[in-house]
Amino acid sequence: MPNPTITRKQAAVTQAISATLTSLSYAGKLHPVSRSWHVGVERYSGIPYKDGFRRQHTLDVYCPERRDGPLPVVFYIHGGGFGLLSKDTHWMFGYGFARQGYLVVSIDYTLSGEAPFPAAVQDTFAAWRWAHDNVVRYGGDPNRMVIAGESAGANLSLALTVAQCWERPEPWAKDVWDLAGERGVAKAVLPACGMLEVSNPERYLKNEKLPMWMRDRIAVVCRRYLPDPGAFEDLGLADPLALLESGSQPERPLPPIFSACGTRDVVKDDSRRLAEALKNYDTPGEVAWYRGGIHAFHAFIWTKNARAAWDDQLRFLDKHV
Repeated sequence: MPNPTITRKQAAVTQAISATLTSLSYAGKLHPVSRSWHVGVERYSGIPYKDGFRRQHTLDVYCPERRDGPLPVVFYIHGGGFGLLSKDTHWMFGYGFARQGYLVVSIDYTLSGEAPFPAAVQDTFAAWRWAHDNVVRYGGDPNRMVIAGESAGANLSLALTVAQCWERPEPWAKDVWDLAGERGVAKAVLPACGMLEVSNPERYLKNEKLPMWMRDRIAVVCRRYLPDPGAFEDLGLADPLALLESGSQPERPLPPIFSACGTRDVVKDDSRRLAEALKNYDTPGEVAWYRGGIHAFHAFIWTKNARAAWDDQLRFLDKHV
């Protein structure tokens, strides 16, 4: 159903951006560094995680070809402003973690152009259940699960974390809460360069230092994903940053959290606020900054900043997972 808050021009620009970024992602596979990342990794594609086959309800599993014993698992949620891109455009994260000894579950979810919040969160939660129930078949250890994502995927990563640590009012969040009670919360969370408070785009729209076209894109992202914030009594799973800033203490301890962000990221203020909010909790929490890095810079795996961010993420996981 068309979103009445988005103009035809904005919708057309969104489609053009999607096509451009998708083309860049596939072209990036031709880079020599990218080609080397495929070596030694097996990929199982298009696995359904919900009843009834729909493309957005599938996931990919990446496995190191050589593995001794059950592997720790990275559950990866792609970015793209909630309305663009896919697990296929984010292939570098699946291969990147797998070549370091992790089993990776990389998911698709319903994009905001098809259905707004909470559809993407509900899909993420369903895929999380699938991962817990099925990673053993691929050599994964369901007792060592990591949640990761960038941009919109960082938002969904924190929403999934919140649902494990706070008992939520949404009926569809109950399964995540119960699952965490049975098997424990995730061992670590990597929410990189996130858009973490969707109901309040004004914090960026009023920033005259941002180009007008960028402010327009942020408005589209937020209004497509959450067209009517007033329709929800509790926005903790759309605005996980606001919940963390509230100081509300969880029923279960938060897992260790590491976030990477570039100093030239247009939504970097959310990462800055996340760093402050994490001080309210007794858990290892860190936001690392990379000078000159743009939004989702660590996807450009052949660059110096990306290599540094990958090294830092992996060191954090080595310590906590």
